[in-house]
Amino acid sequence: MKLPICSFDAKNAVLCPQCEGNVEKGLLLQSDVNASIILANIAKSNKEIEDFTLYSCKEFEENLILELDKKDIRKIRQSRTIYRILQEQFKSKIWLVEADETDKKFIEDLFFPTKILSINSVWAPGGIQKTKAVISGRWTPRFPIDTEKVVEIVKNARNLDIEIEFEDKR
Repeated sequence: MKLPICSFDAKNAVLCPQCEGNVEKGLLLQSDVNASIILANIAKSNKEIEDFTLYSCKEFEENLILELDKKDIRKIRQSRTIYRILQEQFKSKIWLVEADETDKKFIEDLFFPTKILSINSVWAPGGIQKTKAVISGRWTPRFPIDTEKVVEIVKNARNLDIEIEFEDKR
């Protein structure tokens, strides 16, 4: 398992001087430390998680954005059991995104499994970038993703103003 903190620290829930220094310098967030410890604890009883790579974890108003390796996200999405275990252990709502991806891929990951028809960015006067995502189908009260949360997450994580629109406006 590859984590933002030392594996030993994650397994024992105590930071070494180097990791503690990285937290104090701001190179690591407290959410990175907490997520690393939780994943290490889950890996003790679930061998599938032992090979995961966590790049970072950002927290916004009881939402955790876990930046993982592409193969790890695929494994989680294919197994409801792993996702359920992660969701139970993290307590907050988790959002899975690939690390170091484009803004477009980041937005697509947040909306998974919903199909996004297009994501367009436009530069407005004053150097402000506006992004619009068009979602397949139409919005219903049973839509599984809180679009307002996605707007907040994209704004906080990527500093993008995003507008979400549905294909069928009826």
